[in-house]
Amino acid sequence: IVNTFVGQSHCDTCYFCDESSCIRQAGAPEILLSLILKMAAGTLYTYPENWRAFKAQIAAQYSGAKLKVASTPPAFSFGQTNRTPAFLNNFPTGKVPAYQGDDGFCLTESNAIAYYLSSESLRGTSPQASAQVLQWVSFADNDIVPSASTWVFPTLGIMQFNKQATEQAKEEVKRLLAYLNQHLNTRTFLVGERVSLADITVACSLLWLYKQVLEPAFRQPYPNVNRWFVTCVNQPQFKAVLGEVKLCEKMAQFDAKKFAEMQPKKDTPPKKEKGGKEGDKQQEKKEKKKEEKKKEEKKPAPAVEEMDECEAALAAEPKTKDPFAHLPKSSFVMDEFKRKYSNEDTLTVALPHFWEHFDREGYSIWYGEYRFPEELSQTFMSCNLITGMFQRLDKLRKNGFASVILFGTNNNSSISGIWVFRGQDLAFTLSDDWQIDYESYSWRKLDVDSEECKTMVKEYFAWEGEFKHVGKPFNQGKVFK
Repeated sequence: IVNTFVGQSHCDTCYFCDESSCIRQAGAPEILLSLILKMAAGTLYTYPENWRAFKAQIAAQYSGAKLKVASTPPAFSFGQTNRTPAFLNNFPTGKVPAYQGDDGFCLTESNAIAYYLSSESLRGTSPQASAQVLQWVSFADNDIVPSASTWVFPTLGIMQFNKQATEQAKEEVKRLLAYLNQHLNTRTFLVGERVSLADITVACSLLWLYKQVLEPAFRQPYPNVNRWFVTCVNQPQFKAVLGEVKLCEKMAQFDAKKFAEMQPKKDTPPKKEKGGKEGDKQQEKKEKKKEEKKKEEKKPAPAVEEMDECEAALAAEPKTKDPFAHLPKSSFVMDEFKRKYSNEDTLTVALPHFWEHFDREGYSIWYGEYRFPEELSQTFMSCNLITGMFQRLDKLRKNGFASVILFGTNNNSSISGIWVFRGQDLAFTLSDDWQIDYESYSWRKLDVDSEECKTMVKEYFAWEGEFKHVGKPFNQGKVFK
């Protein structure tokens, strides 16, 4: 059977055989196709227009995996179905996208699902190609997504606008696009001569940038990236999932009104009318009338401005509790120190202010060092690691401060920094949202009264000194504030 239906090379139809002896074109029964291609079959739970789910859906289009998508009621209702005991039994975190195979196999995390649903060709046909695919998948998650989210989410009304963070994200996007543009200068695709999971993942992570903010003038310096992106999204397998992708014509801006509408409304008690007993009676009559009217006829809720499904899904996420709510109030005003550090001389003003007002009971000081310096190559990419971590810790800014420095040169560098947190424990463990990067660092709590601590705080805050514990020259630094 195999000799009859299977050729020696790959084709665009099934990614398994050649066009002259394609097993689909030869009319092989569906059950035989499943056996030969080892197709995965199952259900992907997500919400509509979830770009993370797109990766798995596009991979399935290429590999021929039998993928059902449950994204709308009654099959799946985000915020409800994913909080039921049955769903949490299979997917304890409740996060989507989530995949359940027809054989009962369950999987979470979008990159893992996309990998599972991919063919060998998408994953890389050699150990080297597979490693390169993994490299670009990591690049998309660690470098592109944080900057893209910071810039795009406020334009969708999902997140509050922060001018400084947005400007930093724009600069970061420029650097990332320049890097991609250089890589694609002599290549059609990111890895090899065919679409791979690398192209699928990176294109999906850039999707909202191209749709919302990368207007023609902004994207003009990156012709190779633009050509590659347009090529990808116009492949039949991409179009089957994404539809027609329209590139941004005018950079979207933050809409305060839209953001306000996205926030949950607070119920306010009705005001009582003045006028003593007579006024109270009138108020009671009005309230009674309202109750009777409600009983007679239930009016439909007033129409609100239609939201993108992605926006609605993110807005439906529950508000998280303040991780520092259990700590007593501190006398150290972090914002006051940050203003001194930003606007006045570090050595003569900011540092004396820091030590004069520092609350030893309410705050702690930590030294963090990147654990895998051998993986650091180009210094600009190493800096992107620091920036990406800072962006993912945005909600920690109110109760934290850090100065992180890149030492050394290309292919011989290290990253370390001084962090100040509220409380006596490592702050990253207080919230699941803050734990993405911290395990890549080794952490040591410093004795705030020791000379070692005072010296390191001075050197890292001022970006100058001997840095005897490092052994490499200062390259550049970044501040989390």
